Amino acid sequence: MNKMNNFNKVKSLFKHQFLKKNNVLIVSDASEFVNQEQTNEIFSDKWVKYNKEDLEGQEKLFEFQKKWYLELYGFSNEEELKSYLCKKEIILDAGCGLGYKAKWFADLSPNSLIIGMDYSDAAFVAAKNYIDTPNLVFVKGDIGNTNIKSGLIQYVSCDQVIHHTEDPQKTMVELSRILSPGGELAVYVYAKKALSRELMDDYFRVKTKEISKEDMWELSEQLTELGKRLTELKINIDVPDIPLLGIKGGEMDMQRFIYWNFLKCFWNEELGKETSISTNYDWYAPSNALRYSKNDFIQMLVNANLTVRPFHSEEACHSGRFLKE
Repeated sequence: MNKMNNFNKVKSLFKHQFLKKNNVLIVSDASEFVNQEQTNEIFSDKWVKYNKEDLEGQEKLFEFQKKWYLELYGFSNEEELKSYLCKKEIILDAGCGLGYKAKWFADLSPNSLIIGMDYSDAAFVAAKNYIDTPNLVFVKGDIGNTNIKSGLIQYVSCDQVIHHTEDPQKTMVELSRILSPGGELAVYVYAKKALSRELMDDYFRVKTKEISKEDMWELSEQLTELGKRLTELKINIDVPDIPLLGIKGGEMDMQRFIYWNFLKCFWNEELGKETSISTNYDWYAPSNALRYSKNDFIQMLVNANLTVRPFHSEEACHSGRFLKE
């Protein structure tokens, strides 16, 4: 595949023509919505900063995310994903961040055209990092209003992103619109957690706009240290069910009990300190970060005219691949 030919092919998919800057097609550079623009700035800050730090941690994160992706979307192994992708002519990674999953798709399916779209400056970082991958093109734009013509994409992957858009339901309808008949949307939403945790999270959705990025990074580092110290206690407790507060019973580690029910304080020794800090920042800093129950998720799929199938659920999320008839 020729990179320039692929740029031109991607441009032809859109309703309007757009500028190209630093090997990125610019569909939309800023949002009219205050919360979305703040969220875009947060992820620009996060990804640009993270890309410069802890290269070893990045590789570990990317490998972790690849393995989790297979689990989240019902692929038994990488070979099954490869076989699936190779049957698709055009694939969109909607909310691609640093673009490592888009690059993964491109390597697995070299005859497919892969588009990575992100509303943050991560699109520029990704385009620079993967400039030598001919079947991979990056676009800066709003996945909630892609400007792509209807029915042209065979597979849309929107992994861990849709809840960061201004209106996730409208975004799901938009991603369904651009799917070709028989195409699938792989999508992940945050799951609702215990009431006390939800109240804390809702507080930060509003409060974060009043806090500087520097203070949010400091908070994220402090929460990472808290998660680390709680983990090092190696204390398990037998928690009773408390349904009215959404607290699930059972034996669990103290860090996990606090994490799921009261306060996100992410720590993963294997991924390392910088990745853990970045994960906490990812949670607390954006204004847009909605959470959903199983029933909420099902209703979103119905409203987007997607076939509801059995899907993956865990404490963190609901996810699956859903068909456009």
